[in-house]
Amino acid sequence: MNRTLLLALVAIAFSPLSPESIGNAQDTPETPQLELSVQIPRLDVSEYHRPYVAIWIQDKDRKVVSNLAVWYQLKENDEGEGTKWLPDLRQWWRRTGRSLEMPVDGISSATRPAGKHTIKLPAKDSKLSQLQPGQYDLVVEASREVGGRELVTIPMQWPPTEKTSVTETGKSELGEVKLTLRP
Repeated sequence: MNRTLLLALVAIAFSPLSPESIGNAQDTPETPQLELSVQIPRLDVSEYHRPYVAIWIQDKDRKVVSNLAVWYQLKENDEGEGTKWLPDLRQWWRRTGRSLEMPVDGISSATRPAGKHTIKLPAKDSKLSQLQPGQYDLVVEASREVGGRELVTIPMQWPPTEKTSVTETGKSELGEVKLTLRP
C-alpha cells in the first residue's frame, strides 16, 4: 500500500500538467469557458509599483454580478497594509469592493509583474455558474501608486453560442486585454 501511494505521488509530481490545467482537466470541448488574458505593460518610470487590478462582470445596469479577480499587495510592509489602497480601484470599490472582506478565497491574490497573465474559468466555476443568460460587460480596472488608473470594458454574451474573441487595448496602465468565450 505504501509503495503504491509513493508511486502515485511521484507520478503526480512529474506530471506534465500545469497548475492551471489541473482545474480544467475534466472539462470537455463542449463545456462553455471564459478565458481572459491581461497584459500589464512594462513602464519606464523612475518609481515603479505593480498595479492593483480588479476584474469583474457587470450587467446592463452596471451592477456587479461576479468578481473574477483582485490583484493587490497581500502582505503588510513599511508603507502599511495592502488593503489600504484598494479604494484606488475606484469603480470596483464603489460597486462591490467596499462590501467585501479581503482576502476573498479564489478571487484575491498578489499583484502581478509586467507581462501577460491568463485566467481560465469553466462555466461550472462558481464565478460564472450563477450568471443568467444575457448581455454583460467584463471590466478590468488597474491603478498604480505614483501612476495612473485605467478601465477597459469588453461587452460579452453569456452563455456563448459560438467561439468569440474580443481584444481591447489600454493606453497606459493596461496593455492588451483579450476575452475569449467558448460554447
